[in-house]
Amino acid sequence: MASFTVTLDVRAPATRVWTTLVDWPRHGDWAPLTTVRVTSPRPDGVGASFVARSGIGPLGFDDPMSVTHWQPPGGDEPGDTAGRCEIDKHGHAIRGIAWFEVSPRPGGHSHVVWFEDVTVRPHRLTRLAPAVVSTIGRIGFARALRAMAREASRHS
Repeated sequence: MASFTVTLDVRAPATRVWTTLVDWPRHGDWAPLTTVRVTSPRPDGVGASFVARSGIGPLGFDDPMSVTHWQPPGGDEPGDTAGRCEIDKHGHAIRGIAWFEVSPRPGGHSHVVWFEDVTVRPHRLTRLAPAVVSTIGRIGFARALRAMAREASRHS
């Protein structure tokens, strides 16, 4: 397994950041060479499912996911409860879990924590080089979260 955590302070309220993060098809706007399509009747809540397709044409892979926990932020004021979404990754290429939390901060800002613990197939990739897979994941998700934060900040 390879795991990583990315944290980011965002100059936008927690509810705005949450809404931006759970707009699954928009993830493709922040993650290079990725498109996301919702595969469940509803895009939100426990049971929502979607597939991220990463790559170019036939040189790509699908990353199907399902939401297993859904708790939006309790508000935008410090002390309001954080929002948390947990996801099960159950694809052929990537398996594992991911979750993110969005916590309200003073001044209408928020704090995001994104965590992933995944196995990349073939398994020898994560077995032989978990630090490399973790580093690549951390760099990629940090970049994507910064792009998401720019969008959320523009709309707040």
